[in-house]
Formats: sequence, C-alpha cells, structure tokens
Amino acid sequence: MHLFYTPDIEGNYYLLDETESKHCIRVLRLKAGDRVNLIDGKGGFYLAKISVDNPKKCIVEVVEKKSEFEKRNHYLHIAIAPTKNIDRFEWFLEKATEIGIDEITPILCQRSERKNVSVDRMEKIVISAIKQSVKAYLPKINELTDYKKLITNSKEVQKYIAHCDEPEKEHLFNKTAKEKSCMVLIGPEGDFSPEEISLAKNNGFEEISLGKSRLRTETAGVAACQIVNLLNI
Repeated sequence: MHLFYTPDIEGNYYLLDETESKHCIRVLRLKAGDRVNLIDGKGGFYLAKISVDNPKKCIVEVVEKKSEFEKRNHYLHIAIAPTKNIDRFEWFLEKATEIGIDEITPILCQRSERKNVSVDRMEKIVISAIKQSVKAYLPKINELTDYKKLITNSKEVQKYIAHCDEPEKEHLFNKTAKEKSCMVLIGPEGDFSPEEISLAKNNGFEEISLGKSRLRTETAGVAACQIVNLLNI
C-alpha cells in the first residue's frame, strides 16, 4: 500500500508537495493511473489515482473517501520526560504511534536530564509512524511542558502516575476502564521525586505499576501504551 500524508486536502484533486512527489514518482516509480492512498491526520482515509506523474508536482485525484477511519473508542494521553539520549525518546514516539496513541506531552521534571525537544522533529516522526501503521489520525504533539502545570490542568477521566518509589502498587492493566480518556505520567531516568509523586496524588492521579521489572523511561511509555490499547480491543 502506497500511503501519503495530505493534511490540507480539500476537493477532488490534491498536489503532493515536492518531497512526496519525488518519493511517489522517482522512488516508487508510480505512473499516471496508478492507485495510492491518502490520510489527512483527522480521520480521513482516501483512495486516489495519479493524474499527473510529475516528480516535482504530482497531482492525485480522489476516487473514494472514508471518514473516521478506524476511529478509536478511547483517548490515551501519555506525558513523558524526554530521555537524555534523544534517540530513545524518538523510539518511544515511533512505537507508541504505531501501537495507537492520541496525545503526547513531553514533560520537564525535577530530575529531567533533557530540557529541550523539537516539536517539528517529533511531528515528522509521528507522521512517518502513522503512514507505516496505516492510521488516519495524527496524535496531538505538545510543547515541552512543566510538570506542575501539566498535572494541575489535566482533564482526563482516568489519571495515573507510574513510578518506582513503592513496590506495592496495582498494575495499570487492573486499574484502567474501557472506552474512557486516560493520562499516564512517565518520569525521567532518575524517576519522579517524592514531591512530584505527592503533588500528582493530590491532583487526583493514582499510583500504578507497569510490572515487576524496572523499565527504562521509553520502554515504560511503550508498555503503558500497549496495556491501554489491549484493554480497549
């Protein structure tokens, strides 16, 4: 399946940007009349055919549109501290998007070792991931946000904080209800501080476990994502 991201698509014709045009015509060697699929990141999934096979200005014609393509029955928001090694954080972005996630917020915590991230770079990674996994919805990507500001303004129905401070906590699998909005907090490599854990609890967050193993930050994020998705199959 040849899939292209077309966020501003309107009407029956669409001009692919130069990068996508080159990939379509030069790399994939597609020609006029060949069928392709388009996604707009807002639930639209399109069947189209190539009308003009120009490697710089490829034009496609929409043949069929599906709205709310594979719309999810729940909302998952993971707020996670970016890792010192940015490659690990980007791995989380890619895998969480492929599994299924609705919103990602990088958070700045007391023990954070990375204090800057590029939203543009994050968006490029998740766009590539939705194309890979054939998803029509683009996850919302937020700016790096202060931890305190995030948890005092959260609106999700279910709110959880995963940390390693206390061994006896109920597993996320046993806590989460189906078809609800859910936020999971994942801390930095040095974990959340006791003050941050207390603040979260005072703002309605429940402590949860992701299993007996001590996980890296990015692994914990992917594990939480998979658990919530499995519960909502």
